[in-house]
Amino acid sequence: MRYVTIDGMLSGTGIRDSLTGEYLDLNEVGLSPELVRRIEKWVIDYETAHYGQFNDEVENQRLDQDGIEIARQAQSQLPEMKVAYFSNAQMKKIGFK
Repeated sequence: MRYVTIDGMLSGTGIRDSLTGEYLDLNEVGLSPELVRRIEKWVIDYETAHYGQFNDEVENQRLDQDGIEIARQAQSQLPEMKVAYFSNAQMKKIGFK
């Protein structure tokens, strides 16, 4: 089983191999084109929050809620992988079901 993490890390793709830390190409993982576009937009929004030093708590919560939903969708599209979510604003893994 492959383990991946959804995160909004600066300069990342939005999805990385949880064991090696290597960012994966969104178009090669097996996600739908719609989810790929959603992740790309979310990563840009997360970068904007990063440059603002995560000072807007409401925006941070919105980004994490979006990220958790992205992780749920990724898990449903990639049943052969175990998907986790990492909040860069909080610097911790957040569980989801």
